[in-house]
Amino acid sequence: MSFLAGKRVLVTGGAGFLGKSVVEQLRKADVADIFVPRSKDYDLVDISAVKRVYADSRPDVVIHLAAKVGGIGANRANPGSFFYDNLMMSVQTLDQARRHNVQKCVAVGTICCYPKFTPVPFKEDDLWIGYPEETNAPYGLAKKMLLVQSQAYRQQYEFNSIFLMPVNLYGPGDNFNPETSHVIPALIKKCVDAMVERKDRIVVWGSGNATREFLYVDDCAKAVLLAAEYYEKSDPVNIGSGMEISIKQLSEMIVEYTGFKGVLEWDTTKPDGQPRRCLDTKLAQKEFGFTATTPFEQGLRQTILWYKQQRGIA
Repeated sequence: MSFLAGKRVLVTGGAGFLGKSVVEQLRKADVADIFVPRSKDYDLVDISAVKRVYADSRPDVVIHLAAKVGGIGANRANPGSFFYDNLMMSVQTLDQARRHNVQKCVAVGTICCYPKFTPVPFKEDDLWIGYPEETNAPYGLAKKMLLVQSQAYRQQYEFNSIFLMPVNLYGPGDNFNPETSHVIPALIKKCVDAMVERKDRIVVWGSGNATREFLYVDDCAKAVLLAAEYYEKSDPVNIGSGMEISIKQLSEMIVEYTGFKGVLEWDTTKPDGQPRRCLDTKLAQKEFGFTATTPFEQGLRQTILWYKQQRGIA
């Protein structure tokens, strides 16, 4: 990779789920240095900490992955902090990148930026046709402001920043904390825990009718690096696999692959979240040659195996 070679790269959120994969792939790109700030040392909600990050890392390129994230339950319980923390981290990180004459900033947003009733497949041109799904709107809108800032800074300052919107990620190393996890790790944990505890049923939120699209974490990291290398516009870009699966189908696959023999109970008093999610991924292919390559069944089996190994039951 010619652009990244020899560069000093700051990766906020580099110790997180996606960040670890991005850092691993950056090491193969012949960069001069990778700086990964840890939250205990640099609270990026605090502007003084953001300034220290830049003073300590002196980056040529910034990949901004840091975010406060969680599933439907965590978003419903913490809408204020999800909005404030994500907004402040993002606005300050991008602004300091511009002030420190960073050559390029890769800002990673979220599929939650999209309106609740976006036509499927989601196209980048439809990003502003409505309000996001209510349970994750504060988070989605906070991240969406990165796009507004990126475009405004390119217009006024000719600052080179780009904005990517990954779909739901999964893979080994995912967050399995039941308070903050997303649907795949949450379901895997429920099934494996039920087997260990010899329970004959698990409860799943919602009706099972909502659909989601999933992208293997290493594929997403590849997309981030390709965009850092080749993409030079502030138009938002979807990052996904182009597949769509219902939560019911997903749950049945996880039940089968984990070996859980019990019953699924659907708690329809809990929200489904956004009714459907599936991205149009043609722009990423056109602009910087990204296509997801990990088959969903393969990635799901690898994720389950990893979690069972962590539990010592593989």
